[in-house]
Amino acid sequence: MEERFIENSFPVKEISEISAKEKNIRHGHISTLHIWWARRPLASSRATAYAALIPAADDPIQWDKTRQFIIELSKWENSLNPSIIEKARRDILNANGGRPPRVLDPFSGGGSIPLEALRLGCETHAAEYNPVAVLILKCTLEYPQKYGKIVKVKNKVGLAEIDAQANLLVEDVKKWGNWVLKEAEKEIGQFYPKDENGEIPVGYIWSRTVPCQNPACNAEIPLMRQYWLAKKDRKKVSLYPYVEGKEVKFKIVGDGYEQMPKGFDPEKGTVSRAVVVCPVCGSVIDDKTTRKLFQQGKAGQKMVAIVLNSKSGKKYRIATRKDLETYQEAEKYLREKREKLMDEWLLDPVPDEELPPKETLGFRVQRYGMAKWGDLFNSRQKLALITFVEKVRLAYKRMLEEGYDKDYAKAVVSYLALGVSRTSDFASNLCRWHPQWEFIPNTFARQALPMSWDYAELNLFSPILAGTFESMLNQVKRVIEEVSKVGSNYATTMQSSATSLPYPDNYFDAVFTDPPYYDNVPYSYISDFFYVWLKRSIGDLYPELFVTPLTPKAKEIVAYSHTHGGLEAGKKYFEEMLKKAFQEMYRVLKPNGIVTIVYGHKSTSGWETLINSLLDSELVVTASWPIDTEMKARLRAKESAALASSIYLVCRKIERKDIGWFSELKQEIKDYLSEKLERLWQEGVSGADFFISAIGASIEIFGRYKKVMDFEGNEIATSRLLEYVREVVTDYAVKQILHNGIASELSALTRFYILWRWTYGESKVEFDDARKLAQSTGIDIEKEWNKGFIRKVKEFIEVLGPHERKLEELENSSELIDVLHRVLICWKEGRKDEMKKVLAETGYGTKDVFYKVAQAISETLGNESKEKRLLDGFLTGKDSLIEEIKGGGQGRLFA
Repeated sequence: MEERFIENSFPVKEISEISAKEKNIRHGHISTLHIWWARRPLASSRATAYAALIPAADDPIQWDKTRQFIIELSKWENSLNPSIIEKARRDILNANGGRPPRVLDPFSGGGSIPLEALRLGCETHAAEYNPVAVLILKCTLEYPQKYGKIVKVKNKVGLAEIDAQANLLVEDVKKWGNWVLKEAEKEIGQFYPKDENGEIPVGYIWSRTVPCQNPACNAEIPLMRQYWLAKKDRKKVSLYPYVEGKEVKFKIVGDGYEQMPKGFDPEKGTVSRAVVVCPVCGSVIDDKTTRKLFQQGKAGQKMVAIVLNSKSGKKYRIATRKDLETYQEAEKYLREKREKLMDEWLLDPVPDEELPPKETLGFRVQRYGMAKWGDLFNSRQKLALITFVEKVRLAYKRMLEEGYDKDYAKAVVSYLALGVSRTSDFASNLCRWHPQWEFIPNTFARQALPMSWDYAELNLFSPILAGTFESMLNQVKRVIEEVSKVGSNYATTMQSSATSLPYPDNYFDAVFTDPPYYDNVPYSYISDFFYVWLKRSIGDLYPELFVTPLTPKAKEIVAYSHTHGGLEAGKKYFEEMLKKAFQEMYRVLKPNGIVTIVYGHKSTSGWETLINSLLDSELVVTASWPIDTEMKARLRAKESAALASSIYLVCRKIERKDIGWFSELKQEIKDYLSEKLERLWQEGVSGADFFISAIGASIEIFGRYKKVMDFEGNEIATSRLLEYVREVVTDYAVKQILHNGIASELSALTRFYILWRWTYGESKVEFDDARKLAQSTGIDIEKEWNKGFIRKVKEFIEVLGPHERKLEELENSSELIDVLHRVLICWKEGRKDEMKKVLAETGYGTKDVFYKVAQAISETLGNESKEKRLLDGFLTGKDSLIEEIKGGGQGRLFA
């Protein structure tokens, strides 16, 4: 079996840098076609596919040339470079006997991996279980290549017409998108009127309300999490609440308005975590009562302010009676239109499908009386969306009447439907006004549906704000333009479960895929947000995709959907289904074929399920590479640990040996990891990514065997193998962090503290992962938490810094970290004599190990860290402090 380049080498550092930067690219990137979660970067997808389809280099010169070419190939600006792409295609054809390799992605998602296989000239097959994703795939991998032909058009330049070239599909999407927009505005534009001075409202700020529960008050309380409208360096504008009688009113204060009152803090609203304070009488409504009021239908809403577009930027005014009357007219028109369309369509045009159970990951709105998907939109939003949906349906009929080919018309309106679906993301009553940007972010700013007390409603005919149908359609057109240039060959796209693929044995040359990550994102549930609108706009054109009330979930390979028997049952289901998917990949793969699997779950339990599934499938890992796929700005700091890297596992159909003996494998793993870890360290891989990368590398060793046994005849579980891997990595990492030499002098607790800061920084971490990290350093975390710097908070573990601890708790401890924290607190508070006394009495003041540990911890933390600032400040005077302690006596120092 010929070795492929990716099995021998890969430019990890360079591809990581390019992949991470790609997240900033918007113009024409497929991520702007429609929201889909956890798309792989195109750069890493293209680079790994190419490296997996060409042979390994014969000599160092060829190796370096290939490596440099892969780096150039992965760059965004080269994605349509004819000379580079043609060379890549030739190389792949030559490696495959002159025939395009047949490639499958059974978990295609948003389409990054199959798009790059298509770009590289492969015969590409993209399968996906979720119908929303299947539609996105068709609009990414099929329609642009099939219909995006260049045609001659007449363009007007002044009064003259000149011949030009244009993309036929783009032109028709533009033409019919404009038709939909104009027809919708003609019908409902009246409900978004301009001000008398001609200024256009671009947004409406709403507050939900509840009645005060004090019987003597009973005021309508506006629920505002904060009052800022504009919060910029040179522009501070806020709503200011004031009470007249028993009514809460608002005025606008700040730059360009009435002066902001002294003592007023716009950060402090009326509600926090569902606990409400009445501005009229000061009484408090607890969180349970707040939810109960919503569930009983006693909550309401109030239009508070209007955002206007003016020549000088955004302006604000308080909502008037006329604004409210216009909204009420829209409500009345919605009732009439809803009834009319229900008779025509034989289904409610407003999504009446049930929201998922409230326990579903990230869903909180059900606790506030929102039971159906339509409840996530206010009346004017519903009216706008069903009107756009109606116009898309009418556009398809008009196209057929004008003689368009039926399949082509279906393709065109599919993009219009995606435009409406994308618009719905910016048109829900969960969208908030962002005062730093003076902008309305989308509903899915993160993969959840949390409650929004106050919300911002977008004028969907606004000329300037993103989120309107027009702006969404412009992004859709750019994507069509871009992916049409990939080539005339299009992919085979289908809805299929990865556990039962409709292909014969030994059919594919390669399988490149990104399987689901245990319990990371509830794709099926959150995609229902879009499914309900797509079903109403183009469901009749895709009966095979939109036959069910909501997205199918029975065969979705995730843990969270199948936890009726508890978390262990969910984990077991995920592991079993993932194993079946891997077995299917094995079945359809040719004997000499290759597989790359992308995995990026941060928890060890997630990795254990992957490894168990992979080992049971008979696929053998031959290489693994960590590739940075996230922007550093997106990685969460204090809240929870996050991975920057995804691990690309390379697998083959290789006959596995029956038994590997653990005692022998341990040395083999240690030897192999020492070489691999050195490479990863040089590549700049660190923290949690370093551990996960080591796990990937270790599978290459123990995955060669059907079973790993000890000499007593016991089979070694994956969890035990991973424990050993962690021990090896821990030992290596601590030595590297401390620049060697003193690691053996440290206590287990100190080693744990240093390793935690390097691995997780100041984040909180799930208990199981914290336990495993502690175990690798030789401590039992359950015996240590809530005694010193280790704290257990619900299901999480956090490690406290010196600024989070109290001096009196540290006085009797001789543990190095406790002494360091005590010294840093004294330094911060200016208690220099006490600090010197502690250093002298504990003996750490003249020990090099103490200062090296302090320096090592500082180097693991970011510049924004309070702990780092304390450490760096203390270490600045290190040399003179050591001399003073060495030279002074107890009497002189502490007299």
